[in-house]
Amino acid sequence: MAIHPQLPNAITVARIPLAVVFFVLLLLGGPDGGHSLALRWTAGVLFVVAISTDWIDGYLARRFEIVSDFGKLWDPIADKLLTGSAFVGLAILGEAPWWIVAVILVREWGITVHRLVVASTHVVAAAWMGKIKTAAQGIVLSWALLPLGEFVGRGPWELVTAIGLWIVLVLTVASGIDYVAAQVRGARRA
Repeated sequence: MAIHPQLPNAITVARIPLAVVFFVLLLLGGPDGGHSLALRWTAGVLFVVAISTDWIDGYLARRFEIVSDFGKLWDPIADKLLTGSAFVGLAILGEAPWWIVAVILVREWGITVHRLVVASTHVVAAAWMGKIKTAAQGIVLSWALLPLGEFVGRGPWELVTAIGLWIVLVLTVASGIDYVAAQVRGARRA
């Protein structure tokens, strides 16, 4: 079975408007779905669907050997737009500490800007640690965005969310250090 060679890239690009729609729905739903539980559920489910497309486009590109420089560059950008909007949305709603969000966003967008700056000479693909970080962010953000406190209890839901955010913070900083170290090693070899 063959697929269109641009399908993985189209899935990547689709994540960008999904991030915008998700962000608006999240804010309209309000803290813990207080304004509209239906909108909060919709936002949470939309996030889960959108973040799942990150795995799908990567799988298709590798499976059918249609990995492209466009995908290597834009896939992490689409991921960061989606996860960044989730982190900012949770902070706006008072469900995540601003300082944790700020540290994560500085790392995420700093590396993204670096990737864009060097894109004319080479494309920096995501490393294994960055992929683990992105997976952890997707899982923790999905947990935090879905109003599951109604089912598991508000206290346990908040505790798991807080622990998850700390894990994501550590992985994000560690993968950022790993990225910088790899770039320095690469520059020395060149």
